[in-house]
Amino acid sequence: MTNPSFLRIGALLGALAVGIGAFGAHGLKPHLSEYQITIFEKGVQYQFFHVLALLAVGILMQQSPQNLWLKRAGWLFVAGIIGFSGSLYLLACRDLLAFPVGWAGPVTPLGGLCFLAAWVILGVSVSRNK
Repeated sequence: MTNPSFLRIGALLGALAVGIGAFGAHGLKPHLSEYQITIFEKGVQYQFFHVLALLAVGILMQQSPQNLWLKRAGWLFVAGIIGFSGSLYLLACRDLLAFPVGWAGPVTPLGGLCFLAAWVILGVSVSRNK
């Protein structure tokens, strides 16, 4: 993928966060418990935070397009958004879905580990870029 890809992916995931957040606030709120709404909102919150990080990676890649550490951090941010936030969305809506989502429970901490690794690797990428 070319360098601006993380910018495009970040923009898409940012737009999805807005849509998912609005859907949760207006469409799902009457159907979910307060606890489920809290879980759903946590997914949206973490998605937004890490979209910003992904956009930063995209900007940094424009300055250092060959930096493999940046690419690794970017893909880990994407994996974290899908794993962490995506699993929280599924778990919050489990009572509304026609299929079991218990498998998503163990995915949440794996997504969190992707976030942690992405931040560490982002730090490494900056020090390796000197």
